[in-house]
Amino acid sequence: MPDLTEFCPAKINPYLAVTGKRDDGFHDLVSVVSQLSVGDYLEVNATDGGFSLTCDDSSLPMDGRNLVIRAAEIFRELSGWAGGAEFHLRKILPSGAGLGGGSSDAVAALRALNRVSGGMLGAEAMHEAAARVGSDCPLFLQDQAVIMRGRGERVEVAPAVTRRMAGREVLLVKPAFGVNTAWAYRRLAARAPDSYQDSGPVEEAMRDWGGSERDLSALGFNAFWPIAAEKFPALPAMATQLWTDFGVHLQMSGSGSACFLWLDDSTPVDAIVAHVQQAWGRSTWIERASCLPVSNPD
Repeated sequence: MPDLTEFCPAKINPYLAVTGKRDDGFHDLVSVVSQLSVGDYLEVNATDGGFSLTCDDSSLPMDGRNLVIRAAEIFRELSGWAGGAEFHLRKILPSGAGLGGGSSDAVAALRALNRVSGGMLGAEAMHEAAARVGSDCPLFLQDQAVIMRGRGERVEVAPAVTRRMAGREVLLVKPAFGVNTAWAYRRLAARAPDSYQDSGPVEEAMRDWGGSERDLSALGFNAFWPIAAEKFPALPAMATQLWTDFGVHLQMSGSGSACFLWLDDSTPVDAIVAHVQQAWGRSTWIERASCLPVSNPD
């Protein structure tokens, strides 16, 4: 049995705007993000020194190119901890999906190492470590919905948004193809300034997320949707079919290719799943999940 096992939740971006490109080459974004009840699992055994990684998905790198090892190395650098760990990653989330799987795995490694080392890093240092691993890593240090700004390292806990989404079910669908995040950002920059959103309307949208009574699907937005839809017409075709046949809105998470739709008691989930599998094939990754936390916070 491993010394400990960390859950690595997926995330969705029900709202994702890009407001411009920074001098450091990164983009400024504003995004509503919720973690989900589905994810990977990272098993950890403490050792006397060194870090190693195994995974049940042989297509993933097991060296420093994997964010789990990268996170462990950054943890050692910041904490001075002399110990080590053997990691085993049980992979549930698909790659190239926009669900944050790699980033969530990395933050799970940070949490695990901080536990086995006796809490050598405080909250501020953990945030620094996560931000150094990747732009969307810090959000996984939170246990509720957040609003991300900057390149993703500025994370604002959003209790009002959490109350709206906590426990809400979604259906996740990912076609066989993925979308490369770096490619998506390059295409976005190539279309500037038309591809960027003005900060005023974006901040107004953030206020709507916290206080509006509008349906969540009506508040959704993703700046990468036109980019992905142009290259992969299967995405807009599916969105049109699901709206026409079932009256549900298909939204994309992150830079794609995973999409999601909000569920309620009247949603014909089985019929939608059958429709997606018929159109995209039975190799399509489909999961039903809930936004975390699964019960509304006080």
